[in-house]
Amino acid sequence: MDALSVVFMLAFSSAASALDNGLMRTPPMGWLAWERYRCNIDCKTDPKNCISERLFRDMADRLAEDGWRDLGYVYLNVDDCWSSMLRDSEGRLQPDPQRFPSGIPALAGYLHARGLRLGIYADLGNLTCGGYPGTTLDKVETDARTFAEWGVDMLKLDGCYSNETEQAKGYPLMSRALNATGRPIGYSCSWPAYQGGLPPKINYTELGQICNLWRNFDDIEDSWDSVLGILDWFMDNQDELQPAAGPGRWNDPDMLLVGDFGLSLDQSRSQMALWSVLAAPLFMSNDLRTLSPEAREILQNKLAIAINQDPLGVQGRRVLKLKSGIQVFLRPLSHSASSLVFLSRRTDMPFRYETSLRELNYTSGEYRAVDVFTGAIITGLTDDKNFTVIINPTGVVMWYVYPTMHHGRGEGRDPDPSLKYKPEDDSPTGNQWPDFL
Repeated sequence: MDALSVVFMLAFSSAASALDNGLMRTPPMGWLAWERYRCNIDCKTDPKNCISERLFRDMADRLAEDGWRDLGYVYLNVDDCWSSMLRDSEGRLQPDPQRFPSGIPALAGYLHARGLRLGIYADLGNLTCGGYPGTTLDKVETDARTFAEWGVDMLKLDGCYSNETEQAKGYPLMSRALNATGRPIGYSCSWPAYQGGLPPKINYTELGQICNLWRNFDDIEDSWDSVLGILDWFMDNQDELQPAAGPGRWNDPDMLLVGDFGLSLDQSRSQMALWSVLAAPLFMSNDLRTLSPEAREILQNKLAIAINQDPLGVQGRRVLKLKSGIQVFLRPLSHSASSLVFLSRRTDMPFRYETSLRELNYTSGEYRAVDVFTGAIITGLTDDKNFTVIINPTGVVMWYVYPTMHHGRGEGRDPDPSLKYKPEDDSPTGNQWPDFL
């Protein structure tokens, strides 16, 4: 059985119906505050970078005006430390009045007027991780109604200061409460991350009926070691994790670090490529106001985004792990296409990796590939012909691969470089893949 068939079989052998809210049929994309801004509430001395409505309006402007929204980055997500330290007189959460003087409904309106969506943070426990009021079991329905009334479009529900029993009750309860509001609200659960992320403690079939996406593992930090640690955990457990993902239900390896301080350009391309081939949510956590042209080019790479947003929704797998430090990842895509990522774990010098499609278990036939980051076209690929890729230390080569003959329609043509996305949809517009397929 070839590698593509194995991935398909595993993807659907444990298929679960997704949360019935019709949302996030492709991995959600957007911006999330936490990694870059954490719990900075010092608006007196750092007004541009503190957790406040000013910060989120600034980022909304950049998403709307700098091309991000049109590529699919439509969620703007507030994380911890947004609220007042006290609930209001009716027991509802309320924003900090100094940092959010206009209120959350006004912020939601600001985003919606720009074709964006608002995400917010809560915690299923006595306190949030940052020490703000939590959502205890008796407050779940109240908070769900409050978020809906505010115009919130996505909820991330963390799990600090709660126990296993409370989580087993509270995460499904919040799912029902959100649906009961009548407002479509995407639901991100941290439940697996607090319970080890693996069966039998985590039932991914059940989870896919409760949540749209979920954090499985540790928080990402701004370093290459953190990226590799998350990647290794995902790949070491891919037989359990990969079948759980699909339209409306996604494994979340956490935020994109591209544009921050810890990754080189090669490492930034690597994270973008790996997150795309893993069908991961693409939530940037950076300063869009000062982002370098090089980081912008990586994050706005249309073909990488199209691979991430493929409607088939199959999460890719690691198919080779070599002693040389080279690893190969494969993701099946719509219309008989696929994506290959060649990752170098080496730190010495560019590595010449020679292989063939046969070694990667492709079936016979002729293929073309597009190098996602250089735009180069690779022709004449067959299962019995070796090829060589040169991979920079801690870097990747990422290919979009397609058969040159497809259902008798003639020779393949190269992908349309002008793939576009509509902000009001969770999926790409029209025929997202070029008509050669």
